[in-house]
Amino acid sequence: MNVLGIIATTGRFVGAEEVVLDSEGNVVTHSPWLPETPEIIWGGLASLIIFYALYKFGWPQMKKSFNARTERIQKELDAAAADKAAAATEAQGIRQAKGDIEAERGRIMAEAKAQAESILAEGRTRLVTEVAELEARSAAEIEASRGRVGDELRAEISRLSSAAVDHVVSGSLDDATQQELIENFIARVGAAQ
Repeated sequence: MNVLGIIATTGRFVGAEEVVLDSEGNVVTHSPWLPETPEIIWGGLASLIIFYALYKFGWPQMKKSFNARTERIQKELDAAAADKAAAATEAQGIRQAKGDIEAERGRIMAEAKAQAESILAEGRTRLVTEVAELEARSAAEIEASRGRVGDELRAEISRLSSAAVDHVVSGSLDDATQQELIENFIARVGAAQ
């Protein structure tokens, strides 16, 4: 039996209308568009009970879920606004830091330039001092070499002149005259330099 048959049978117990069945056992209705009157009554009552239950129990739950959803969306909007404000603050800080970076860069470049100039001046002063020391040392070495060479030359001249004089005048001059000749020769050679 189908649903309409069950409703029709229930309607028989409740109402006075009689159900008409065809040869196959299907309910035959008075109108092809409208259901039987007991079906309308029971269907209407069932719909009213369901609507009331939905209103009584479902509507508060639905309202609660809508309010929760609204609160969640509002929290997300507030969080987004707070994030946007934080991002704007951070962007302002970055822009300010960029300006500070430019100022810091200029300060560091000025310090580096001053330091480079100081190092150059110090290097030049040190080079001048080193050159002067080298010139003085070279002059002293030249003077020492000149004196040493002069002494060596006198010693060699006196040795050679002594040997030459010994050969030439080996017996004709006495020792005092010979010594006087050597010293005069050495003095003239020393004065010539």
